[in-house]
Amino acid sequence: MRSNISTSSQSPLALVLIAPSLALIAGLFVYPLTFSLISAFSDEAGRPTLAWFAKAYELYSGDIIFTILIVVASTALTAVIAIAIAGVLTLGETPWIVSTLKALYRWPLFIPFIVAAQCMRTFLAKNGLMNNSFVALGLVDPLQTVSLLDWRGIIITFVWKQVPFVTLLIAGALASIDRATLEAGRNLGASRLRVLVELALPQIVPTLLVALVLSFVTIMSVLSVPMMVAGSQPTMLTVDMAFRINAYGDYATANALGVISYGISAVAAVLYLRQGVAKEGRP
Repeated sequence: MRSNISTSSQSPLALVLIAPSLALIAGLFVYPLTFSLISAFSDEAGRPTLAWFAKAYELYSGDIIFTILIVVASTALTAVIAIAIAGVLTLGETPWIVSTLKALYRWPLFIPFIVAAQCMRTFLAKNGLMNNSFVALGLVDPLQTVSLLDWRGIIITFVWKQVPFVTLLIAGALASIDRATLEAGRNLGASRLRVLVELALPQIVPTLLVALVLSFVTIMSVLSVPMMVAGSQPTMLTVDMAFRINAYGDYATANALGVISYGISAVAAVLYLRQGVAKEGRP
């Protein structure tokens, strides 16, 4: 009886404590999502329509494909580099390399995307820091320098920014693995790369998928990088949505593009959920 009274008295307090969070979620996520869905699927009179999606596809079909390619390529490269760094941090046998990576790889994690984009504008430009360094070292001729402020710059920026986040999750998961299994593989003559790929990675697939899904969705939502690093056609959907609103006040088409972005992000989420369900269904 006393336990029931205590629980009932704590319920109003718990609701008060979580009310600000619920209000933020409702105001900053639920309401915009609901508004965008209604606007994307209805005309000016409020009747159901797919006209805005037809318009979005007609104007920005190339950008939709470009966005998918950029996000998939960035996520894949992020996974490869993060796995390599995490593998060195957890399985590396050269102390100075491990300590150097530990000191350096986290830095981009604390830099906002807009700052990263501005840094890459000065680093990847034709007369930027990268090319000037190569010229100073005598590796290239000044006339041979090229600008990477295009799709390559977008991918480089996304990968550079997301690798620390994914590496932290993967390295933590690798550190929790029973070392006896990995040492057994090494004792049987397997290389560190083979131990990482065949013994360690299969044990951290859920963590890897979580990291990649979060990176995928984050890259999909960034506006500053494609706008500042490339700024030309084709471009990503975030730039198209901002352009439709700022230039034309066309919220309906922008919301249709947003729904398409939801769909692309949902694919990554569904793949993760299917993996989780399949793992729980295994005996």
